Amino acid sequence: MYKEKRSAQSAFIRIRSLRYHLLQWSDGPVQPELPPLVLVHGWMDIGASYQFMVDALSPGFTAGRRIIAPDWRGFGKTQAQTDNFWFPDYLADLDFLLDAIAPGQAVDLVGHSMGGNIALCYAGVRPQRIRRAVNLEGFGLAASRPSQAPGRYGQWMDEIKSLYAGELGLRSYPDAQAVAGRLMKTNPRLSQDKAQWLALHWARPDAQGLWHILGEAAHKIKNPYLYRWDEMQEIWKRITAPVLSVVAGDDSLNQWWKGSYTLADYHERLKNITQVRCVRIEDAGHMLHHDQPQVLAQAIETFLA
Repeated sequence: MYKEKRSAQSAFIRIRSLRYHLLQWSDGPVQPELPPLVLVHGWMDIGASYQFMVDALSPGFTAGRRIIAPDWRGFGKTQAQTDNFWFPDYLADLDFLLDAIAPGQAVDLVGHSMGGNIALCYAGVRPQRIRRAVNLEGFGLAASRPSQAPGRYGQWMDEIKSLYAGELGLRSYPDAQAVAGRLMKTNPRLSQDKAQWLALHWARPDAQGLWHILGEAAHKIKNPYLYRWDEMQEIWKRITAPVLSVVAGDDSLNQWWKGSYTLADYHERLKNITQVRCVRIEDAGHMLHHDQPQVLAQAIETFLA
């Protein structure tokens, strides 16, 4: 099994109505003048997912620096019993988190996938709170049309009914090895040792010995609000921090959107950000912090220096 090089400390803090779980890494005494590095994960993931990348950071970079990775509401050990999850809640949760861990201090913020979308949105809404931002495959969505609204609201109500009917649950697994197999099936580049390590953090057994993913099934319900690129565009225009956009060699957008939203479209959107640098990491898929943690860590260090 994978052996971490830097051990994380687990902690809980009260954020709004929730008991939020955080992982914290630090090498030696904390130097208050160094901006904290905050790592926010993607959909159906956990803060511990960044362990491999954190291990790949150089001692010169990590010395005296706090590195913090929360579990978003309804993921990992941050429990949130609800039948709805709303994008603005992640922004408010992050705002409260930064007030708690770095009051009055700008931070370096890294976000993957959903977390990358949150990071860029937050950087535009609260520009003074972000020193530098790193977006890992957080592409946003294809622009929506008003005509989609009636069907989307109906789908949302139907899926909530399916949740209460027990038809929208998450699959259980007989043991941790099966969870690791599931992770490797989703990401064929993920090695056995890393998959086994992640499985122990990504899921846990119940009283009967069945293993369950640490995520609420309600996350599978599609939000009734349409993605409005015109609104997000205005937010991106207000980002003052330098931004590093990192994409994987595998074209995730083409796999997901089949040409209706492309990498070229995404890069066109990035022109709305005043200071942006783009990096492409080869031999990596969407989970590039698992596939190429050393290359990614070096890119982030160089950008944050």
